[in-house]
Amino acid sequence: MAAAAAAPLSAEQAKAVLAEVIKAFGAPENAQRMEEARDNACNDMGKMLQFLLPVATQIQQDVIKAYGFSSDGEGVLKFARLIKSYESQDPEIAGMSGKLKAMFLPPMTLPPHGAGTGGVATS
Repeated sequence: MAAAAAAPLSAEQAKAVLAEVIKAFGAPENAQRMEEARDNACNDMGKMLQFLLPVATQIQQDVIKAYGFSSDGEGVLKFARLIKSYESQDPEIAGMSGKLKAMFLPPMTLPPHGAGTGGVATS
C-alpha cells in the first residue's frame, strides 16, 4: 500500500496532468474502449455507471499514478477533488475539466416543466 498521500500539485502541474488525461482518452485504444462501453450502455444512466465509468476511471488511473496518486478509485477521486479546487481560480482548468467530464458523463437534461421544484416547501 502506498505510504503517503499524493504531493499536492500546483495549478500548473494539475493543468499538465489534466491535459495528459484528456490526451489519454483520445488514444486509439482508449477511444475504442470508451466507444464499446458507450455502445453497451445504450444511453441508460445505470448502464453508463456499470460500463462506461469503470473504463473512464481506469484510463485516468493509468495516467495519474505517475504523479503520486494511488492507482485505484480513491486516487481518481483525490485527483478530481484537486482539479475541482482549481476550477474557480483558473478558467483554463475549468474548461479542461468540463471537457474531460463530457468524455464520460452524459449531458444533464433538466426535468420537463420544472419538475422537482413545484409544490415543495423550502422552509
